[in-house]
Amino acid sequence: MLWQKEGNRKGLASSDHDTPKSSDPKGVFYGGSLIGGDQQQGGMPIGPGYTSSAEAAVFDMEYTRWLEEQQRLLTELRVATQEHLAENELRMFVDTCLAHYDHLINLKAMVAKTDVFHLISGAWKTPAERCFLWMGGFRPSEIIKVIVNQIEPLTEQQIVGICGLQQSTHEAEEALSQGLEALNQSLSDSIVSDSLSPASAQLPPHLSNFMSHMSLALNKLSSLEGFVLQADNLRHQTIHRLNQLLTTRQEARCILAVAEYFHRLQALSSLWLARPRQDG
Repeated sequence: MLWQKEGNRKGLASSDHDTPKSSDPKGVFYGGSLIGGDQQQGGMPIGPGYTSSAEAAVFDMEYTRWLEEQQRLLTELRVATQEHLAENELRMFVDTCLAHYDHLINLKAMVAKTDVFHLISGAWKTPAERCFLWMGGFRPSEIIKVIVNQIEPLTEQQIVGICGLQQSTHEAEEALSQGLEALNQSLSDSIVSDSLSPASAQLPPHLSNFMSHMSLALNKLSSLEGFVLQADNLRHQTIHRLNQLLTTRQEARCILAVAEYFHRLQALSSLWLARPRQDG
């Protein structure tokens, strides 16, 4: 196994979590599904099932279509790997799957401009997937950990390249996470005034002061879109840089392994929602 090998191979063993191996991958690549259930609080709809804008509703429909098409492409790729096609023939199937993922990135970029909270909330993902959500998607460094055992044997050059990619990706994730944490703190500071009026008050005691705080907070909130776009760009770069290090057949196994990983998260969500419940 890769984890037991010496030298640079040890750098790939820094996984914080055990990840399932792919045997006969089924399901969807970077999957998810729509979970409904609007809630009301104070007259305002809330909750992860709430579609907060027309653009978000369009995204949900397009994402559903995207999942259906991805399922078809994965089936074709799986068959192609089993038929032992020539490298150039298999390449076409791999490139089609990668281009399809690029399409999802474009869909997310469009909705991020108008309703970034829809992406960050994970309303378009299953419950188990939301547990691993990072800035509107998956952590790219975790995906490297998911697939690394699926693409052996690796050459020394590939191992060095993957180690470097994993390290640089993790560093980029940390920088984005710290930036978002700083934004959250700044946003919290912006909406806090010297005197917070009670919820029962009919009017804020200092309306102009209240509105100035809200205006400042709104300006800072607009930065969220940038964080999600940067995170998606990191996801996109990681996938394509990883594939540049692999052979075509390794790329195909990589895609199917990631598909199986998300399929298991979705299956876990379904089992959780369907579990027997005891009243009281």
